[in-house]
Amino acid sequence: MRKLLKILSREWFLAGMLLAVAIASAAPNLGRSGGLLHIDELSDWGIFTIFFLHGIGLSTEKLKQGFSRWPVHLIVQTFTFVLFPLLFIALDALIGRHLPPDLRLGFCYLCVLPSTVSSSVAMTSIARGNVAAAIFNATLSTLLGVVATPLLVRLLLGSSGAGISLGATMLNIATMLLLPFVIGQLLRPVFGKWFAHFKSTTNAIDRGVILLLVFGAFSNSVADGLWTRHGPGLIAMTLIGATVILAIVLGLTRTAAKLCGFSPEDEIATVFCGSKKTLASGVPMAKLLFGAHPALGVIVLPIMFYHQIQLFVCSILAQRYAARS
Repeated sequence: MRKLLKILSREWFLAGMLLAVAIASAAPNLGRSGGLLHIDELSDWGIFTIFFLHGIGLSTEKLKQGFSRWPVHLIVQTFTFVLFPLLFIALDALIGRHLPPDLRLGFCYLCVLPSTVSSSVAMTSIARGNVAAAIFNATLSTLLGVVATPLLVRLLLGSSGAGISLGATMLNIATMLLLPFVIGQLLRPVFGKWFAHFKSTTNAIDRGVILLLVFGAFSNSVADGLWTRHGPGLIAMTLIGATVILAIVLGLTRTAAKLCGFSPEDEIATVFCGSKKTLASGVPMAKLLFGAHPALGVIVLPIMFYHQIQLFVCSILAQRYAARS
């Protein structure tokens, strides 16, 4: 029991996601839109808060240092917003007709998301890679995602995405994600040093909001018949699909870095930034992009699985890179 509690305290975020899914499955009326806890209203404030915290916590100086490595940036952003969507098109042509429509939409959404900031930088640092380039790329990817993600969803889904109002969606995402980030950056010269003392607290707030969003999304989906209509087969398809996508992209990013003659430090930044997809931005953006879609829980399922798999696999890769002479 003591060992179990120790593992849960270390992996509380993963345990929290499992608990959120379990509670949503048992009592969906608590977290569904208009439900007892009014999660939909709380989540809007939570989204604004976490991106404000990202803005005030991110060093502008480190972004400037990473700017000079433009070949790395070009490869990473090409993978994030070009190769991933092309990979979805190829896999969709092969097996898309065998997937439930909502899960297919979820894999499409996974492939058009920006890269993640925190874990990309953390893994690059552990592996002794180019941290400045990783910070710049992860941040640039997040900012580009405000426009690129809704545009690519509309482009890839064609008539299936016709219900998405592109201009209104971009404005909504910019207001809820980009605006608080910019406000945080503007306030950083004044409050940056003070804010650094509470980094662990802000990380807990960040992940707490994500758990709240996951709980709300799954509550809506369970209320709409998520488990009664799909069952364990949906979980198996999601797990296999996320694993296959990550394996392909990890192989391609490493190959591309070697073909471009990157140093080991730049290769590390390319592999970790070019293969990652963000859960922190992905779940809030899904809420803004798809609104009260009854299957929102299914749509975010691939990014939830992909996030955990990428953390596990990239942790092993980071240790191997760090052990090099």
